[in-house]
Amino acid sequence: QVQLVESGGGLVQPGGSLRLSCAASGSIFSAMAWYRQAPGKQRELVATITSGGVTNYADSVKGRFTISRDNAKSTVYLQMNRLKSEDTAVYYCRADWAFWGQGTQVTVSS
Repeated sequence: QVQLVESGGGLVQPGGSLRLSCAASGSIFSAMAWYRQAPGKQRELVATITSGGVTNYADSVKGRFTISRDNAKSTVYLQMNRLKSEDTAVYYCRADWAFWGQGTQVTVSS
């Protein structure tokens, strides 16, 4: 049974940092991704990473967010720096363009 469990969300001030984690179990995944959904908006792709470590980012987070993975731990990370209020959203992990985690809330506010 495939399971994706996100953690690391919370409340942070503008300019601060958070690191999200997504622990995967039940299969070996190649492509991993982070999405986010803000209130009243559609879910959007934030970052992707292949099994070989090739990454891609949405323009809105380039230079601030970094996606990485530890294949030995079956875990993917999203390091978020210089956070802005517009980064406030529920962040979701996705595996192989098919499976979703339950999401973790990130709130950027003073």
